[in-house]
Amino acid sequence: MSKFKRTLITTALPYANGPIHIGHLAGVYVPADIYARYLRLKNEDVIMIGGSDEHGVPITLKAKNEGVTPQDIVDRYHGIIKDSFEKFGISFDVYSRTSAPIHHETASEFFKKLYDEGKFIEQTSEQYFDEENKQFLADRYIIGTCPKCGFEKAYGDQCESCGTSLSPTELINPTSTISGNKPVLKETKHWYLPLDQYEPWLREWILEGHQEWKPNVYGQVKSWIDGGLQPRAVTRDLDWGVPVPVEGTDGKVLYVWFDAPIGYISATKELTENWETYWKDPETRMLHFIGKDNIVFHCIIFPSMLKAEGTFNLPENVPANEFLNLENDKISTSRNWAVWLHEYLEEFPGKEDVLKYVLTANAPETKDNDFTWKDFQARNNNELVAILGNFVNRALVLTNKYYDGVVPALGELSDYDKEALAEIGKIKAEVEKSIDNFRIRESLKNAMDLARLGNKYLADEEPWKVVKTDPERVNTIMNICLQITANLTICLEPFLPFSMEKLRGFLNLGKMDWEHFGSTELLPVGHQVNKPELLFEKIEDATIDAQIQKLLDTKKANDAANAVAKPAKENCSFDDFMKMDIRTGTILEAELVPKTKKLLKLKIDTGIDQRTVVSGIAEYYQPENIIGKQVSILVNLEPRKIRGIESQGMILMAEDADGSLKFVSPVDKVKNGSEVR
Repeated sequence: MSKFKRTLITTALPYANGPIHIGHLAGVYVPADIYARYLRLKNEDVIMIGGSDEHGVPITLKAKNEGVTPQDIVDRYHGIIKDSFEKFGISFDVYSRTSAPIHHETASEFFKKLYDEGKFIEQTSEQYFDEENKQFLADRYIIGTCPKCGFEKAYGDQCESCGTSLSPTELINPTSTISGNKPVLKETKHWYLPLDQYEPWLREWILEGHQEWKPNVYGQVKSWIDGGLQPRAVTRDLDWGVPVPVEGTDGKVLYVWFDAPIGYISATKELTENWETYWKDPETRMLHFIGKDNIVFHCIIFPSMLKAEGTFNLPENVPANEFLNLENDKISTSRNWAVWLHEYLEEFPGKEDVLKYVLTANAPETKDNDFTWKDFQARNNNELVAILGNFVNRALVLTNKYYDGVVPALGELSDYDKEALAEIGKIKAEVEKSIDNFRIRESLKNAMDLARLGNKYLADEEPWKVVKTDPERVNTIMNICLQITANLTICLEPFLPFSMEKLRGFLNLGKMDWEHFGSTELLPVGHQVNKPELLFEKIEDATIDAQIQKLLDTKKANDAANAVAKPAKENCSFDDFMKMDIRTGTILEAELVPKTKKLLKLKIDTGIDQRTVVSGIAEYYQPENIIGKQVSILVNLEPRKIRGIESQGMILMAEDADGSLKFVSPVDKVKNGSEVR
């Protein structure tokens, strides 16, 4: 690291077709923010780049489905995403967007340079075309049956059921999502980046030169290279994106995978006139923080683009994370199976650091991990409250109780005192070792060891007992506890910035650089601290139960939306059908059958008589709300006793996909006793 003068951190650009969820945070933005804050505390020259990816088929699809323009979609979600990041405390130096003029200009210049230097292959190929709408279909505009698993709604680029990468021509029974028609193959011209030509260089640069990369990153890259690289299209037939800057290419744009990473460059241009220092000076280190679905783009394709251009730095490391699941199920934006950041911020005000802590402590660094609300609650209550918050609160409360908040002087140190103070420096070394090697989860554990040290020291020394017999000894104990507390404000600043700002307020202490971490004289004798409040608060079961119920409701809604009608029963004869006498009737009285939860006793005017019917609809209707309701009733059903009540017929109900029951009633009121035919 010493050979670099500065660091450029890029973070994967989220698609502006939906809000940010915890999977995005755990995989990319929380670890990137921790690392950037850590370098800033060390007074290193670092900038962190972010922005919204506003091109691509998912955005045009969403716009079409909602009947608005793609610009409407990206404006809406860019605003939500940027606002959420700011409130959550992700410390971007710039958060840009790929629909910005500076990006269109930068991406066009990049393409044109490679085009003029003959770095692309021009190729005509057959692609699917929607004859009704007169347009070529991008991969996501085509669905069909997956040839691998038989899933009937696989996209032209990937099957979301089995995860297999596909090409549109592999789909069985392909269909245009625009018209619903079967598309035809039609010739079109595009430009390709010949990745196969860069394969020897990539093998040397990564497989031989970057064996220190994380195993999950290195392994995926090696698999791709060993499998043989193929030319990849850099243009697409679409009307939304960066237009191809070549004459006679109307209706063609830069493929989103080509234009999106150039967004890092254009965002840096937006931030500073000295952007080339961060992109072209060999003394700058570039780091890509991404999720595993972007490894190929950032380790093979984007570096090949940069190599082809010839003047840019290459990434020094790509510390990609795996995926975060939610309650043992894959996070899915289309199924609304996610914890959305903007909703979390509304429902858990002041608890930004709690989510940061949980996502870091359970980060999917080398394998997929699972977020559960119960674990969220347990980590808050058992770690943030019971360890960190408990130590800080006791140290400050006792200082205010014994010394009116004035830091006492150290006396003679015992061996245990010396061990405790020496441990602070050891913890600093462990935190640095972990975070410098992108083991962010481990670095948080090491940082929390400082709070554990303080808790153990305080519990072992028991100043509340010693004060009765040796008040001078308590001066030393409390001074050491306060020095540990002050060190926490530095140690945990990258991980819990809001909470450490609050703790500095308790200590009446300014923000300090990383170099001060390890000092045992951060709070001078006579320094006045303030009375503390709770640094963290317990999260109750009811709060967590509400979040779990919210997910259960989502699952129920998904099941209902995807429910398939049951097959028709066996045919019955017309004569058998005609035996059923179904009439309209009106409910006159309704009451719950005693000692039951599902049964209502109804009195119904059938037009031919008034009769009693017992119906299992109590879970869906309150008795007082259905009096006067007109229903359909089978009047010639043989009577039978239910809970001692003779039921003289059956009302007709429709069972919805979610299992709820709805009355089968005439749209307009009709005379009771009218036959249903």
